[in-house]
Amino acid sequence: MKLWGGRFQGGPAEALARLSVSVHFDWRLARYDIAGSRAHARVLASAGLLDPDELGQILAALDDLDIAVETGTFRPVIEDEDVHTALERGLLERLGALGGKLRAGRSRNDQVATDLRLYMRDNALQLRQAIVELADALTEQAALHVDTPAPGMTHVQHAQPVTFGHWLLAHVHPLLRDLDRLQDWDKRAAVSPLGAGALAGSGLPLDPPAVAKELGFRESFANSMDAVSDRDFVAEFLFITALLGVHLSRLGEEIVLWTSYEFGWVELDDAFATGSSIMPQKKNADIAELARGKAGRLIGGLVNVLTMLKGLPLTYDRDMQEDKEPVFDAIDTLALVLPAMAGMIATMTVRVDRLAASAPVGFSLATEVADWLVRQGVPFRDAHEITGQLVALCSVRECELHEVSDEDLLSVSPHLTSEVRNVLTVRSALSARTTPGSTGPGPVSDQLVSVQEQLKAWKKS
Repeated sequence: MKLWGGRFQGGPAEALARLSVSVHFDWRLARYDIAGSRAHARVLASAGLLDPDELGQILAALDDLDIAVETGTFRPVIEDEDVHTALERGLLERLGALGGKLRAGRSRNDQVATDLRLYMRDNALQLRQAIVELADALTEQAALHVDTPAPGMTHVQHAQPVTFGHWLLAHVHPLLRDLDRLQDWDKRAAVSPLGAGALAGSGLPLDPPAVAKELGFRESFANSMDAVSDRDFVAEFLFITALLGVHLSRLGEEIVLWTSYEFGWVELDDAFATGSSIMPQKKNADIAELARGKAGRLIGGLVNVLTMLKGLPLTYDRDMQEDKEPVFDAIDTLALVLPAMAGMIATMTVRVDRLAASAPVGFSLATEVADWLVRQGVPFRDAHEITGQLVALCSVRECELHEVSDEDLLSVSPHLTSEVRNVLTVRSALSARTTPGSTGPGPVSDQLVSVQEQLKAWKKS
Protein backbone atom coordinates (compact mmCIF):
# COMPACT_ATOMS: atom_id res chain seq x y z
CA MET A 1 0.00 0.00 0.00
CA LYS A 2 2.98 2.38 -0.32
CA LEU A 3 2.26 5.53 -2.34
CA TRP A 4 5.67 5.20 -3.96
CA GLY A 5 8.03 2.42 -5.08
CA GLY A 6 7.60 1.88 -8.80
CA ARG A 7 11.30 2.23 -9.50
CA PHE A 8 12.41 0.11 -6.52
CA GLN A 9 13.28 -3.56 -6.83
CA GLY A 10 12.52 -4.38 -3.21
CA GLY A 11 10.77 -3.06 -0.14
CA PRO A 12 12.32 -0.70 2.41
CA ALA A 13 14.47 -2.02 5.22
CA GLU A 14 12.67 -2.43 8.52
CA ALA A 15 14.83 0.27 10.08
CA LEU A 16 13.81 2.73 7.36
CA ALA A 17 10.16 1.78 7.62
CA ARG A 18 10.15 2.24 11.38
CA LEU A 19 11.83 5.65 11.13
CA SER A 20 9.62 6.79 8.26
CA VAL A 21 6.24 5.95 9.77
CA SER A 22 4.14 8.88 10.97
CA VAL A 23 0.61 7.49 10.96
CA HIS A 24 0.69 7.00 14.73
CA PHE A 25 0.57 10.77 15.17
CA ASP A 26 -0.71 12.23 11.89
CA TRP A 27 -3.86 10.07 11.97
CA ARG A 28 -5.64 12.96 13.69
CA LEU A 29 -5.51 14.73 10.30
CA ALA A 30 -7.62 11.98 8.68
CA ARG A 31 -10.95 13.78 8.48
CA TYR A 32 -9.27 16.93 7.16
CA ASP A 33 -7.53 14.85 4.51
CA ILE A 34 -10.90 13.40 3.49
CA ALA A 35 -12.35 16.91 3.23
CA GLY A 36 -9.49 17.83 0.91
CA SER A 37 -10.12 14.68 -1.12
CA ARG A 38 -13.76 15.64 -1.66
CA ALA A 39 -12.75 19.06 -2.99
CA HIS A 40 -10.04 17.53 -5.16
CA ALA A 41 -12.47 14.97 -6.62
CA ARG A 42 -14.85 17.73 -7.69
CA VAL A 43 -12.01 19.62 -9.35
CA LEU A 44 -10.92 16.48 -11.20
CA ALA A 45 -14.48 16.08 -12.42
CA SER A 46 -14.63 19.72 -13.53
CA ALA A 47 -11.42 19.11 -15.48
CA GLY A 48 -13.01 16.13 -17.23
CA LEU A 49 -10.75 13.60 -15.49
CA LEU A 50 -13.66 11.94 -13.69
CA ASP A 51 -17.06 11.34 -15.23
CA PRO A 52 -20.19 12.12 -13.19
CA ASP A 53 -20.69 8.48 -12.21
CA GLU A 54 -17.09 8.13 -11.05
CA LEU A 55 -17.37 11.34 -9.06
CA GLY A 56 -20.53 10.10 -7.37
CA GLN A 57 -18.92 6.80 -6.46
CA ILE A 58 -15.80 8.49 -5.08
CA LEU A 59 -17.75 11.02 -3.02
CA ALA A 60 -19.98 8.26 -1.62
CA ALA A 61 -16.92 6.19 -0.73
CA LEU A 62 -15.27 9.21 0.93
CA ASP A 63 -18.43 9.84 2.96
CA ASP A 64 -18.48 6.21 4.05
CA LEU A 65 -14.78 6.34 4.90
CA ASP A 66 -15.30 9.55 6.86
CA ILE A 67 -17.99 7.89 8.99
CA ALA A 68 -15.76 4.85 9.51
CA VAL A 69 -12.90 7.08 10.66
CA GLU A 70 -15.16 9.02 13.01
CA THR A 71 -16.63 5.89 14.56
CA GLY A 72 -13.31 4.09 14.71
CA THR A 73 -14.36 1.20 12.47
CA PHE A 74 -11.58 2.13 10.06
CA ARG A 75 -8.16 2.53 11.62
CA PRO A 76 -4.61 2.61 10.29
CA VAL A 77 -2.58 -0.58 10.37
CA ILE A 78 1.10 -1.06 11.03
CA GLU A 79 1.87 -1.25 7.30
CA ASP A 80 0.41 2.23 6.65
CA GLU A 81 3.23 4.75 6.41
CA ASP A 82 1.12 7.83 7.03
CA VAL A 83 -2.45 9.12 7.11
CA HIS A 84 -2.54 9.50 3.32
CA THR A 85 -1.48 5.89 2.76
CA ALA A 86 -4.07 4.61 5.21
CA LEU A 87 -6.91 6.58 3.65
CA GLU A 88 -5.99 5.55 0.11
CA ARG A 89 -6.10 1.95 1.33
CA GLY A 90 -9.57 2.59 2.71
CA LEU A 91 -10.68 4.10 -0.56
CA LEU A 92 -9.27 1.24 -2.61
CA GLU A 93 -11.06 -1.24 -0.35
CA ARG A 94 -14.32 0.49 -1.21
CA LEU A 95 -13.76 1.33 -4.88
CA GLY A 96 -11.05 -0.89 -6.26
CA ALA A 97 -8.98 0.67 -9.06
CA LEU A 98 -11.29 3.68 -9.28
CA GLY A 99 -9.96 4.85 -5.93
CA GLY A 100 -6.52 5.28 -7.49
CA LYS A 101 -7.78 8.02 -9.80
CA LEU A 102 -8.05 10.45 -6.92
CA ARG A 103 -4.26 10.68 -6.63
CA ALA A 104 -3.99 12.50 -9.97
CA GLY A 105 -2.76 16.08 -9.70
CA ARG A 106 -1.76 16.07 -6.06
CA SER A 107 1.12 15.01 -3.83
CA ARG A 108 1.49 14.20 -0.18
CA ASN A 109 3.46 17.46 -0.06
CA ASP A 110 0.51 19.71 -0.81
CA GLN A 111 -1.92 17.34 0.94
CA VAL A 112 -0.21 17.43 4.29
CA ALA A 113 0.32 21.19 4.16
CA THR A 114 -3.41 21.59 3.47
CA ASP A 115 -4.47 19.10 6.14
CA LEU A 116 -2.33 20.74 8.78
CA ARG A 117 -3.66 24.21 8.00
CA LEU A 118 -7.24 22.94 8.19
CA TYR A 119 -6.57 21.17 11.47
CA MET A 120 -4.82 24.14 13.05
CA ARG A 121 -7.42 26.68 11.97
CA ASP A 122 -10.17 24.50 13.38
CA ASN A 123 -8.39 23.97 16.68
CA ALA A 124 -7.36 27.62 16.93
CA LEU A 125 -11.07 28.47 17.16
CA GLN A 126 -11.46 26.08 20.10
CA LEU A 127 -8.32 27.51 21.68
CA ARG A 128 -9.75 31.00 21.41
CA GLN A 129 -12.91 29.88 23.20
CA ALA A 130 -10.88 28.41 26.06
CA ILE A 131 -8.85 31.63 26.39
CA VAL A 132 -12.07 33.64 26.55
CA GLU A 133 -13.36 31.39 29.35
CA LEU A 134 -10.24 32.01 31.44
CA ALA A 135 -10.34 35.74 30.74
CA ASP A 136 -14.01 35.69 31.74
CA ALA A 137 -13.21 34.01 35.07
CA LEU A 138 -10.54 36.60 35.85
CA THR A 139 -12.88 39.42 34.84
CA GLU A 140 -15.69 38.16 37.05
CA GLN A 141 -13.32 38.01 40.01
CA ALA A 142 -12.05 41.49 39.17
CA ALA A 143 -15.62 42.81 39.19
CA LEU A 144 -15.90 41.71 42.83
CA HIS A 145 -12.73 43.55 43.80
CA VAL A 146 -12.80 46.87 41.97
CA ASP A 147 -12.05 48.71 45.22
CA THR A 148 -10.38 45.96 47.26
CA PRO A 149 -6.98 47.33 48.35
CA ALA A 150 -3.90 45.19 47.81
CA PRO A 151 -0.15 45.70 48.13
CA GLY A 152 1.14 46.23 44.61
CA MET A 153 4.66 44.92 44.14
CA THR A 154 7.83 45.34 42.15
CA HIS A 155 10.72 42.91 42.66
CA VAL A 156 8.24 40.97 44.87
CA GLN A 157 8.59 43.82 47.38
CA HIS A 158 5.76 46.06 48.56
CA ALA A 159 5.67 49.06 46.25
CA GLN A 160 2.37 50.99 46.11
CA PRO A 161 -1.22 50.14 46.99
CA VAL A 162 -3.37 48.91 44.09
CA THR A 163 -6.83 47.47 43.84
CA PHE A 164 -6.98 43.72 43.52
CA GLY A 165 -9.41 44.10 40.62
CA HIS A 166 -6.75 46.09 38.77
CA TRP A 167 -4.23 43.32 39.47
CA LEU A 168 -6.55 40.62 38.16
CA LEU A 169 -7.32 42.61 35.04
CA ALA A 170 -3.58 42.94 34.45
CA HIS A 171 -3.68 39.21 33.69
CA VAL A 172 -6.65 39.61 31.33
CA HIS A 173 -4.96 42.03 28.94
CA PRO A 174 -2.21 39.57 27.87
CA LEU A 175 -4.95 37.03 27.12
CA LEU A 176 -6.76 39.59 24.98
CA ARG A 177 -3.53 40.14 23.07
CA ASP A 178 -3.23 36.36 22.62
CA LEU A 179 -6.72 36.36 21.13
CA ASP A 180 -5.74 39.17 18.75
CA ARG A 181 -2.62 37.26 17.73
CA LEU A 182 -4.61 34.10 16.96
CA GLN A 183 -7.08 36.05 14.87
CA ASP A 184 -4.28 37.78 13.00
CA TRP A 185 -2.47 34.45 12.53
CA ASP A 186 -5.56 32.99 10.86
CA LYS A 187 -5.37 35.57 8.08
CA ARG A 188 -1.99 34.20 7.03
CA ALA A 189 -2.92 30.56 7.66
CA ALA A 190 -6.04 30.79 5.47
CA VAL A 191 -4.12 30.05 2.25
CA SER A 192 -4.69 26.72 0.53
CA PRO A 193 -1.63 24.80 -0.74
CA LEU A 194 -3.73 22.15 -2.53
CA GLY A 195 -2.89 22.09 -6.22
CA ALA A 196 0.77 22.89 -5.70
CA GLY A 197 1.59 19.22 -6.21
CA ALA A 198 5.01 18.06 -5.11
CA LEU A 199 6.50 21.52 -5.79
CA ALA A 200 5.80 22.62 -9.38
CA GLY A 201 2.03 22.78 -9.59
CA SER A 202 0.18 20.45 -11.92
CA GLY A 203 0.07 19.87 -15.66
CA LEU A 204 -3.57 18.87 -15.28
CA PRO A 205 -6.28 21.54 -15.64
CA LEU A 206 -6.99 21.87 -11.93
CA ASP A 207 -8.64 24.81 -10.17
CA PRO A 208 -6.79 25.64 -6.90
CA PRO A 209 -8.99 28.71 -6.13
CA ALA A 210 -12.12 26.56 -6.30
CA VAL A 211 -10.58 24.03 -3.91
CA ALA A 212 -9.54 26.83 -1.57
CA LYS A 213 -13.07 28.23 -1.52
CA GLU A 214 -14.68 24.85 -0.82
CA LEU A 215 -12.29 24.19 2.09
CA GLY A 216 -12.92 27.59 3.66
CA PHE A 217 -9.60 29.19 2.81
CA ARG A 218 -9.35 32.87 1.98
CA GLU A 219 -7.25 32.23 -1.13
CA SER A 220 -5.03 29.69 -2.82
CA PHE A 221 -1.24 29.71 -3.04
CA ALA A 222 0.69 32.20 -5.17
CA ASN A 223 3.86 30.12 -5.55
CA SER A 224 3.80 26.34 -5.66
CA MET A 225 7.31 25.96 -4.22
CA ASP A 226 6.50 28.21 -1.29
CA ALA A 227 3.15 26.46 -0.80
CA VAL A 228 4.70 23.08 0.00
CA SER A 229 7.74 24.37 1.91
CA ASP A 230 6.10 27.11 3.99
CA ARG A 231 5.79 26.33 7.67
CA ASP A 232 5.65 29.93 8.86
CA PHE A 233 2.09 29.25 9.94
CA VAL A 234 3.35 26.46 12.22
CA ALA A 235 6.17 28.51 13.73
CA GLU A 236 3.91 31.53 14.24
CA PHE A 237 1.22 29.43 15.87
CA LEU A 238 3.78 27.85 18.19
CA PHE A 239 5.07 31.31 19.12
CA ILE A 240 1.54 32.32 20.06
CA THR A 241 1.00 29.18 22.14
CA ALA A 242 4.43 29.57 23.77
CA LEU A 243 3.67 33.17 24.72
CA LEU A 244 0.24 32.11 25.96
CA GLY A 245 2.03 29.47 28.03
CA VAL A 246 4.25 32.19 29.49
CA HIS A 247 1.19 34.25 30.39
CA LEU A 248 -0.40 31.23 32.08
CA SER A 249 2.86 30.54 33.88
CA ARG A 250 3.06 34.07 35.27
CA LEU A 251 -0.53 33.84 36.48
CA GLY A 252 0.22 30.41 37.94
CA GLU A 253 3.24 31.75 39.80
CA GLU A 254 1.13 34.46 41.40
CA ILE A 255 -1.54 31.98 42.43
CA VAL A 256 1.18 29.88 44.09
CA LEU A 257 2.34 32.95 46.00
CA TRP A 258 -1.15 34.18 46.86
CA THR A 259 -2.21 30.82 48.29
CA SER A 260 0.93 30.37 50.41
CA TYR A 261 0.74 30.79 54.17
CA GLU A 262 3.07 33.78 53.96
CA PHE A 263 0.64 35.64 51.67
CA GLY A 264 -2.68 34.01 52.47
CA TRP A 265 -4.58 36.22 50.05
CA VAL A 266 -6.47 33.47 48.23
CA GLU A 267 -8.09 30.18 49.22
CA LEU A 268 -8.59 27.62 46.48
CA ASP A 269 -11.74 25.57 46.20
CA ASP A 270 -11.22 21.94 47.19
CA ALA A 271 -12.20 20.81 43.69
CA PHE A 272 -9.27 22.72 42.19
CA ALA A 273 -6.52 21.89 44.71
CA THR A 274 -4.67 18.75 45.73
CA GLY A 275 -3.28 17.30 48.94
CA SER A 276 -0.20 15.45 50.08
CA SER A 277 0.21 11.71 50.42
CA ILE A 278 2.12 12.17 53.68
CA MET A 279 1.12 15.58 55.11
CA PRO A 280 -2.61 15.72 55.85
CA GLN A 281 -2.70 19.50 56.27
CA LYS A 282 -1.51 20.33 52.75
CA LYS A 283 -3.60 22.10 50.14
CA ASN A 284 -1.53 22.54 47.02
CA ALA A 285 -2.05 24.79 43.99
CA ASP A 286 -1.14 22.01 41.58
CA ILE A 287 -3.05 23.49 38.64
CA ALA A 288 -1.03 26.69 38.89
CA GLU A 289 2.20 24.74 39.20
CA LEU A 290 1.38 22.53 36.23
CA ALA A 291 0.55 25.59 34.13
CA ARG A 292 3.90 27.02 35.14
CA GLY A 293 5.69 23.78 34.30
CA LYS A 294 4.00 23.14 30.97
CA ALA A 295 5.12 26.50 29.64
CA GLY A 296 8.49 24.82 29.15
CA ARG A 297 7.17 22.26 26.69
CA LEU A 298 5.28 24.95 24.77
CA ILE A 299 8.45 27.01 24.44
CA GLY A 300 10.33 23.83 23.51
CA GLY A 301 7.93 23.08 20.67
CA LEU A 302 8.63 26.49 19.13
CA VAL A 303 12.39 26.02 19.42
CA ASN A 304 12.04 22.53 17.93
CA VAL A 305 10.32 23.76 14.77
CA LEU A 306 12.48 26.85 14.27
CA THR A 307 15.61 24.74 14.60
CA MET A 308 14.25 22.17 12.17
CA LEU A 309 13.39 24.82 9.58
CA LYS A 310 16.47 27.01 9.74
CA GLY A 311 18.66 25.05 7.31
CA LEU A 312 16.15 23.49 4.91
CA PRO A 313 16.58 24.05 1.17
CA LEU A 314 13.46 24.47 -0.95
CA THR A 315 11.16 22.75 -1.31
CA TYR A 316 9.90 19.81 0.71
CA ASP A 317 12.32 17.87 2.92
CA ARG A 318 11.44 14.95 5.16
CA ASP A 319 12.68 16.96 8.15
CA MET A 320 9.29 18.67 7.93
CA GLN A 321 7.62 15.56 9.29
CA GLU A 322 8.73 17.06 12.63
CA ASP A 323 6.34 20.00 12.27
CA LYS A 324 3.20 18.22 13.44
CA GLU A 325 3.94 16.74 16.85
CA PRO A 326 4.84 20.09 18.47
CA VAL A 327 1.57 21.53 17.14
CA PHE A 328 -0.45 18.59 18.38
CA ASP A 329 1.27 18.73 21.75
CA ALA A 330 0.66 22.48 22.12
CA ILE A 331 -3.03 22.10 21.33
CA ASP A 332 -3.43 19.11 23.65
CA THR A 333 -1.52 20.82 26.46
CA LEU A 334 -3.57 24.01 26.32
CA ALA A 335 -6.80 22.03 26.03
CA LEU A 336 -5.97 20.64 29.48
CA VAL A 337 -4.47 23.70 31.14
CA LEU A 338 -6.89 26.46 30.13
CA PRO A 339 -10.14 24.91 31.48
CA ALA A 340 -8.39 23.90 34.71
CA MET A 341 -7.04 27.42 35.21
CA ALA A 342 -10.46 28.92 34.44
CA GLY A 343 -12.15 26.68 36.98
CA MET A 344 -9.53 27.42 39.62
CA ILE A 345 -9.86 31.19 39.15
CA ALA A 346 -13.65 31.14 39.02
CA THR A 347 -13.99 29.24 42.31
CA MET A 348 -11.19 30.77 44.38
CA THR A 349 -12.02 32.83 47.46
CA VAL A 350 -10.21 36.13 47.90
CA ARG A 351 -9.26 37.04 51.49
CA VAL A 352 -10.14 40.72 51.42
CA ASP A 353 -9.12 41.18 55.05
CA ARG A 354 -5.61 39.86 54.43
CA LEU A 355 -5.19 41.98 51.32
CA ALA A 356 -6.36 45.16 53.03
CA ALA A 357 -4.09 44.55 56.01
CA SER A 358 -1.10 44.04 53.73
CA ALA A 359 -1.72 47.03 51.50
CA PRO A 360 0.02 49.73 53.61
CA VAL A 361 2.78 47.49 54.96
CA GLY A 362 6.39 47.97 53.85
CA PHE A 363 6.14 51.76 53.54
CA SER A 364 4.01 51.37 50.41
CA LEU A 365 2.61 54.89 50.93
CA ALA A 366 6.03 56.52 50.56
CA THR A 367 5.27 57.62 46.99
CA GLU A 368 2.17 59.40 48.30
CA VAL A 369 4.41 61.47 50.56
CA ALA A 370 6.73 62.34 47.69
CA ASP A 371 3.78 63.30 45.46
CA TRP A 372 2.31 65.41 48.26
CA LEU A 373 5.58 67.29 48.58
CA VAL A 374 5.57 67.90 44.81
CA ARG A 375 2.12 69.40 45.09
CA GLN A 376 3.57 71.74 47.75
CA GLY A 377 6.09 72.95 45.20
CA VAL A 378 9.06 70.80 46.22
CA PRO A 379 11.08 69.47 43.23
CA PHE A 380 10.62 65.72 42.93
CA ARG A 381 14.34 65.11 43.28
CA ASP A 382 14.22 66.76 46.72
CA ALA A 383 10.86 65.17 47.55
CA HIS A 384 12.31 61.74 46.82
CA GLU A 385 15.28 62.41 49.12
CA ILE A 386 13.09 63.74 51.95
CA THR A 387 10.74 60.78 51.72
CA GLY A 388 13.69 58.39 51.75
CA GLN A 389 14.95 59.98 54.95
CA LEU A 390 11.49 59.59 56.49
CA VAL A 391 11.47 55.89 55.54
CA ALA A 392 14.94 55.48 57.07
CA LEU A 393 13.69 57.01 60.33
CA CYS A 394 10.69 54.67 60.39
CA SER A 395 12.94 51.68 59.70
CA VAL A 396 15.10 52.51 62.70
CA ARG A 397 12.09 53.04 64.95
CA GLU A 398 10.22 50.05 63.47
CA CYS A 399 7.08 52.01 62.83
CA GLU A 400 4.92 52.82 59.80
CA LEU A 401 4.81 56.23 58.13
CA HIS A 402 1.54 57.30 59.69
CA GLU A 403 2.84 56.50 63.18
CA VAL A 404 5.55 59.21 63.14
CA SER A 405 4.92 62.23 65.38
CA ASP A 406 4.54 65.76 64.02
CA GLU A 407 7.86 66.67 65.62
CA ASP A 408 9.65 63.84 63.89
CA LEU A 409 8.11 64.81 60.58
CA LEU A 410 9.47 68.32 60.91
CA SER A 411 12.83 67.02 62.05
CA VAL A 412 13.17 65.27 58.71
CA SER A 413 12.10 68.34 56.71
CA PRO A 414 10.24 71.59 57.39
CA HIS A 415 8.12 70.72 54.33
CA LEU A 416 6.66 67.71 56.18
CA THR A 417 3.81 69.36 58.04
CA SER A 418 1.05 67.43 59.74
CA GLU A 419 -1.13 67.89 56.64
CA VAL A 420 0.85 65.11 55.00
CA ARG A 421 -1.18 62.68 57.09
CA ASN A 422 -4.10 63.27 54.73
CA VAL A 423 -2.34 61.13 52.13
CA LEU A 424 -1.09 58.43 54.47
CA THR A 425 -4.04 56.09 53.96
CA VAL A 426 -4.54 53.40 51.38
CA ARG A 427 -7.94 54.78 50.44
CA SER A 428 -6.53 58.22 49.71
CA ALA A 429 -3.73 56.66 47.67
CA LEU A 430 -6.18 54.69 45.56
CA SER A 431 -8.67 57.53 45.13
CA ALA A 432 -5.83 59.77 43.90
CA ARG A 433 -5.30 57.44 40.91
CA THR A 434 -7.92 58.90 38.57
CA THR A 435 -6.12 58.90 35.23
CA PRO A 436 -7.19 56.31 32.60
CA GLY A 437 -5.61 52.91 33.10
CA SER A 438 -4.53 53.56 36.67
CA THR A 439 -5.46 51.59 39.76
CA GLY A 440 -8.11 53.85 41.31
CA PRO A 441 -11.62 52.39 41.63
CA GLY A 442 -12.96 54.76 38.97
CA PRO A 443 -10.46 53.89 36.23
CA VAL A 444 -10.67 50.21 37.17
CA SER A 445 -14.44 50.32 36.74
CA ASP A 446 -13.97 51.89 33.30
CA GLN A 447 -11.34 49.30 32.43
CA LEU A 448 -13.66 46.52 33.55
CA VAL A 449 -16.43 47.71 31.23
CA SER A 450 -14.01 47.85 28.31
CA VAL A 451 -12.69 44.34 28.99
CA GLN A 452 -16.22 42.95 29.35
CA GLU A 453 -17.19 44.47 26.00
CA GLN A 454 -14.13 42.99 24.30
CA LEU A 455 -14.86 39.55 25.72
CA LYS A 456 -18.48 39.83 24.65
CA ALA A 457 -17.31 40.53 21.10
CA TRP A 458 -14.92 37.55 21.19
CA LYS A 459 -17.76 35.27 22.28
CA LYS A 460 -19.71 36.29 19.18
CA SER A 461 -16.80 35.87 16.78
